[in-house]
Amino acid sequence: MNQYEIAVLYHPDLEVDLSKAEDKITKIITDNGGTITATDNWGKRKLAYDIKGNEHAVYVFYTVEIPPAGVLKVESTLNITDEVIRFLITKPDLRKIAKAEAAKVIKAEQAAKRGERSDNDDDSKDEE
Repeated sequence: MNQYEIAVLYHPDLEVDLSKAEDKITKIITDNGGTITATDNWGKRKLAYDIKGNEHAVYVFYTVEIPPAGVLKVESTLNITDEVIRFLITKPDLRKIAKAEAAKVIKAEQAAKRGERSDNDDDSKDEE
């Protein structure tokens, strides 16, 4: 099974009762052999341009593990789902993500070392 990220823009009127629409998307994914590993709901946001006469949409991002054959079925089903204004399915580059996380850790360690050095320098100046 491969990991994919699915960005779904729901109709803005669904903001109040989004659970039914999310359950529908979850069912679509699980029926095609996938599992949702993470969900990130950004809430209602303004769109860059009108989509189907809507200025706003509810943004929800899913991290999914699904076989490649299931992706096509999910895509075709999302195309005809009324609650979904737009969607995007991408396959993340896990090596680049791991490399970026490692670089972030190294940068944090270097910043911590610089912070320790400046603290020591301040103490030696106070003693003089």
